[in-house]
Amino acid sequence: MEYNVPTVAELKAQGKNPEIIFWVGCAGSFDDRVKAVTVAFVKILNHLQVNFAVLGTEEACTGDPAKRAGNEFLFQMQAMANIEVLNGYGITKIVTACPHCFNTLKNEYPELGGNYEVIHHSQLLQQFIDEGKIKMTEGGVFKGKKITYHDSCYLGRANNIYEAPRKVLEVLDADLVEMKRCKTTGLCCGAGGAQMFKEPEKGTKDINIERTEEALNTGAKVIAAACPFCMTMLSDGVKNKEQEHAVKVYDLAELIAQSQGL
Repeated sequence: MEYNVPTVAELKAQGKNPEIIFWVGCAGSFDDRVKAVTVAFVKILNHLQVNFAVLGTEEACTGDPAKRAGNEFLFQMQAMANIEVLNGYGITKIVTACPHCFNTLKNEYPELGGNYEVIHHSQLLQQFIDEGKIKMTEGGVFKGKKITYHDSCYLGRANNIYEAPRKVLEVLDADLVEMKRCKTTGLCCGAGGAQMFKEPEKGTKDINIERTEEALNTGAKVIAAACPFCMTMLSDGVKNKEQEHAVKVYDLAELIAQSQGL
């Protein structure tokens, strides 16, 4: 299926305004695995005829990794540059598939002059389901399959978003099995706080292996993620356990796109 991704600049040149900006993020733009999530989400937006656009080359890193690693000066430089672009276009609403981008845009940009309605893609997908635009697929590709969902720290503990991703998974007519540590007591995948970009300190076990073991213990054949960093850590964990042929790690957008035949 073909998909269409207009940029804000293109729409503005035609005298049009997008209702919502899709903030793709660094992982969604450059990481080969996560690019598939970006495409899946765009296919859903196209299918539902959502009036959206991306910033394209005008989008830069939100500054989350710099801030978490302690470089506040670099964070503020990156944030101010993005805010200038967003405010210049008069952007009011942003959706992103990355909880790190979501958290930074929503909670840290306002004090620098960037005030937007920021939603995570799980929330937008839930909204589509509530409005009847995405319908339950009984007997679909995931019928009866065991799926477990990993709570991203920046969605869950940082922003209290627990139900939206689970509501999205209900559409699949699958068997949702929870890990022992989930929701408010969920375990981090090990990538937050800029840990994604360095080797872990010495210890008895890497945290992503611990978390992957918990996911595998549920007997699930699909591990659902809603964050590109979590997806990378869990995929690495599944490979470490040599289970990559039996157990798949998918983003919510990919699961919905597959269930809707997109």
